[in-house]
Amino acid sequence: MQEIKNISRSRAQESSAAIEKMYITMRHLFNRGFYKPMGVSGETLREALLSLRPEIYGNIAEEKVELSGLLYVIERLPIGIEECRFINLTSDEGYSKSHFQAIVPPKRRRNCYRIDEEQMNVEITRGRSDIYDILTHLTFIFIESHKIRNRVLLDDAGEVSRDWQKLQQAVSQKKKLTQIEKEKVVSHAANILGRTFIEVLDIYDAFGSEVSPDRFLHVIYWLGKLAIEEVVDDNKRTITFSPILRERLGHHIHGEIWATNIKEVLKKHKLLDRPIHVISANMHSVMNSLFATTVLKTKFKDKSDFYIYEELSKSGANEVRDKVEEFAKLHGMISLPDNSGTNIDVQIFDTTKIDWAKSSFPTAKTGDKKPVIIVMDYAFGEQAYETIDELLKPYKKDIFLNVESVSIMGKAGILEGEKGDIMIPTAHINEGTADNYFFHNELTAEMFAADEIPVFAGPMVTVLGTSLQNKDLLKFFHESTWGVIGLEMEGSYYQKAIQSASKIRKSIPQDVKVRYAYYASDNPLETGSTLASGGLGTTGVKPTYLITIKILEQIFNVK
Repeated sequence: MQEIKNISRSRAQESSAAIEKMYITMRHLFNRGFYKPMGVSGETLREALLSLRPEIYGNIAEEKVELSGLLYVIERLPIGIEECRFINLTSDEGYSKSHFQAIVPPKRRRNCYRIDEEQMNVEITRGRSDIYDILTHLTFIFIESHKIRNRVLLDDAGEVSRDWQKLQQAVSQKKKLTQIEKEKVVSHAANILGRTFIEVLDIYDAFGSEVSPDRFLHVIYWLGKLAIEEVVDDNKRTITFSPILRERLGHHIHGEIWATNIKEVLKKHKLLDRPIHVISANMHSVMNSLFATTVLKTKFKDKSDFYIYEELSKSGANEVRDKVEEFAKLHGMISLPDNSGTNIDVQIFDTTKIDWAKSSFPTAKTGDKKPVIIVMDYAFGEQAYETIDELLKPYKKDIFLNVESVSIMGKAGILEGEKGDIMIPTAHINEGTADNYFFHNELTAEMFAADEIPVFAGPMVTVLGTSLQNKDLLKFFHESTWGVIGLEMEGSYYQKAIQSASKIRKSIPQDVKVRYAYYASDNPLETGSTLASGGLGTTGVKPTYLITIKILEQIFNVK
């Protein structure tokens, strides 16, 4: 009889199983309605995250506190959440009409409301991906908070270390710390965090703001304080999901309002029967590609188009940006700031009002029926399906849209190459299920050959969340026969909606053209190049505009 060998799983298989476990657990906890992250109910999530050890969370499995990962997460959660024992995830339930002030995290557009000293409400209007994102981030900061507790709590009675007492004294001060006071308390904080003095000093100011320059200490103190109270007083932190959120999720409520609003504006301006091109991009690259050079050529004499785009992308460039927007509105652009809760703004361009001779596309050939361009801001994960699915449905059930193309320009993680490189996908693979969507991409790597930016073509993986990736899993996707070139969060959801609308439901033409292109925001396989290492700066300007211009050249038949 043949002896059965001990079969051990690779790290990639363990990671894949951990992601699947997290996905199933988060859905189960959502259906249940509440859970305690550091109690028995949150144990599976904690164990799966520690097993996965995502790149973005750095040293999560070690005793020392992970600082870059903590900064990444804190920028995506509302200010003050570290003080709250109760976190309530809600739908849009009318808090905007109350006295509560909306708190919007610096790096994630979601409305949050501080209900009282102990409770933070977070509005979920962007679908399940938003929930996975928040729960993963919260699990991470709660794990880190207990690392702090382990280093400062000396016994079960609540005796704490001298370092913790000094931190407590510093946090209780209302005035800004002097340089000497700051360095003294950083020395104590370094001991608490298990990091060097210089590591803490280097990241200290990144947590701060003008209003709260010493916020780093505040975050560390409150994370540790609540973790200590969980152990000493058995005061567990609790995450709840409101009944309305549980009832509404998955029913496209926000997406339907958003899409109906767009179609009503098209009807009002008599644009419903025209050829429509949908572009998912940011709110400036299409507008600037069309009009910026015309508007600003006297201000930036003898400068290249890309120089102008870089100037427009700088943080203090409000005056020149307003000039371009003003000109765009006089030449066919209709701006639709979001009021549906999707957080997806929209611009509509009526090309009959564009004077092509004064645009960046003087040789545009748009035919008799001039096209209409709908530019939508980036969707978030599964929200891409909800919004595009609703947008491609007929207006009032019987007015079908003549959607000639859908183009997706976004940023993504690259697995071979560097920040700022371009990726052209040939298929999207859903992480965890291996569901795959093969398509003919109208954009090709050859189109960018003369542009001095490295371009990679091949399949891309649509992931559950940027914070659920590690090197082992990504190496498997990249080096195995999947041959994956990058990872993003929306591609397969967009394609699922486009395929069902064109091939099954026949609500848009079957020969609808699709274009996908991404520029690299990070390389998660390179230490120091993950999303936690910071933004792109102006590196992203050239690839963003190159992709946008290639999309517009195809729509306008520019050879």
